[in-house]
Amino acid sequence: MSLKKIRTALAAVAFVGITLLFLDFTGTLHHWLGWMAKIQFLPAVLALNVVVIVGLIVLTLIFGRIYCSVICPLGVFQDVVAWLHNRYKKNRYSYSRAVSWLRYTMLGVFVVAMAAGVSSIVQLLAPYSAYGRIATMLFQPVWKAANNVLASIAERMDSYAFYTVDVWMKGLPTLIVAVATLVVVGLLAWRHGRTYCNTICPVGTVLSFFSRFSWMKVRFDEEKCRNCSMCSKNCKAACIDYKNHQVDYSRCVVCGDCISSCKFGALSYAAGTKKAKMAKKDEKEEKPLAEKEAMKANENMESRKSDAGMVADPGKRSFLIGSALVATAAMAQEKMKLDGGLAKIEEKVAPKRQTPITPPGSLSAKNMATRCTGCQLCVSECPNDVLRPSTDLLTLMQPVMSYERGYCRPECTRCSEVCPAGAIQPISKEDKSSTQIGHAVWVKKNCIPLRDGVECGNCARHCPTGAIEMVPSDPNDEESAYVPAVNEEMCIGCGACENLCPARPFPAIYVEGHEVHKEN
Repeated sequence: MSLKKIRTALAAVAFVGITLLFLDFTGTLHHWLGWMAKIQFLPAVLALNVVVIVGLIVLTLIFGRIYCSVICPLGVFQDVVAWLHNRYKKNRYSYSRAVSWLRYTMLGVFVVAMAAGVSSIVQLLAPYSAYGRIATMLFQPVWKAANNVLASIAERMDSYAFYTVDVWMKGLPTLIVAVATLVVVGLLAWRHGRTYCNTICPVGTVLSFFSRFSWMKVRFDEEKCRNCSMCSKNCKAACIDYKNHQVDYSRCVVCGDCISSCKFGALSYAAGTKKAKMAKKDEKEEKPLAEKEAMKANENMESRKSDAGMVADPGKRSFLIGSALVATAAMAQEKMKLDGGLAKIEEKVAPKRQTPITPPGSLSAKNMATRCTGCQLCVSECPNDVLRPSTDLLTLMQPVMSYERGYCRPECTRCSEVCPAGAIQPISKEDKSSTQIGHAVWVKKNCIPLRDGVECGNCARHCPTGAIEMVPSDPNDEESAYVPAVNEEMCIGCGACENLCPARPFPAIYVEGHEVHKEN
C-alpha cells in the first residue's frame, strides 16, 4: 500500500473522530474518542502532559511532520479543501521559497502572547482550537438541526431513538471568529494548499525544527528523475525544488502526493542516516540544449492540458452559502414559548456580573485564562446549556457560565472530563458539590413576593445545598411577604436559584462568581 493511501486512511479516521467529538451532544462518544483531543500538541503543552509532548516530538523525529497531515484536524481540513479544488484543476502547485520571516514572526507573537497572558491571540493562532470553534459554532448547529428532524420523524412513529435539542446562539463574537477562520483558512487551502500551516501556524513552525532531522524522509533518486516537475506541481506545501532535487523538510508534511505523482519512481519515502541527495545548481552537469528544449516543451504541454480543464473558483460562494445556511438553521430553531398556550413568557436576560463564573474544576479565573485555548469542546459538550464563550475582550472565546437556559447540576462533571488543556481539572461529583464557584445575590426590587404580592419560594425549594431559606421581609411581622435569605457559606454557585426564578426579564436572585474557587 502506498504512503498516500496509508496517510489518507489514518487522517480520515482522526478527522472524523475529532469532528464527532465536537458534534456529539450526548456525551457518549467522549468515552471512546476523548483521547483524540488530549494528543493535540498545544493542549498537551498547556496541560503539561510530558508523555504526549515527548511522543509527538519523537514521532516527528522518526517520520517527519505527520502530525500536521494526520493528527491535526485543521491540517486535514486544509487537505480536504485542497483535494476538492484538485478535482477541477490538477497539477497547480509550484515550488516557492519558505517565508521564514513570517513564520518566525508569528511564532514569536504566539510565544509572547502566551507569556503575557494575552489569551485571545493564543486562541486565534492555535490550530486545534481554530478547528474546534468551526466545528462547534458552525457544524454542530447543523448536526443538531438534522437530529431534530429525525426526532420529529421518530416521534410520529412512536419511537424514542432520537430526542429534540435546542439550537441557540452561544456567542456572536465567537461565531464571527469561526466564520472568519473558515473563510481565511479555506481560501488559502483552496488556492495555495498548505500556506497557512507553513506561514502562520505556530505548531507547524515548532515541529519544523524537528522535522529537518527526521529519520524517514521523501528522498530523490537523481538517476531516475527526468525533471518532469510533476512532484512540485502536486506538492501542497510548495517545498519540492525538482530542478535541484531538493526537499524543504521543515515544510514537508509527508502527505505522499509527490511520490504517487512521480511516473519514474524517482521519489521514495525511505529511512537513512545520511542527508538526501541535494545536488546544487552550479554542481550539476549541463544538459544538452536539445534535451532542455524538449523538457520545456513538455512542461508547456502539461500546463495547457491543466488549464483546459479549469473551472471558475467557487470558493467564496460556497463559504458564504454555508454560513448563511448555518445562521438560518439556528434561527429556525428559535420557537416562541407559551405558558399553557395562553401567555407569552418573556425571555430571561443575563445579569451583569462583576466577576465571571468559571466551571468547577477550573480552580480560578487565572488558571482558566492561562490554560484555556478556547477550543469550545466543553461548550459543545455541556448538557445543561450553562457554558458559553465569553464576550469579554480579555477572555474572549473562553468558557463562562450563565444560567438563562439551565443550571450547573451537582452530579454533572462532563466539562472537567473533556478539557484537554488542564484549564478545567478533573473533579469528582463529591468534590463538585462542595466547591464554591460563586454565591447567590438577592435583588430586592425584582423579587415577586414584594413586587407583585405573590408567594414564591422557587429558589429555596430547588436549592440543592439548602443555602436559601425563606424569611419574613419584615422581621417584626410574621405575616409579611417571605423573601429568600442566602447563606453564602453553604452556597456553591450552581445557579439553580437564578435559573428557576420566575422574575422576568432579570431574575430576583443571581450568582456572582469567585476569582478563586473555595471549598465548603
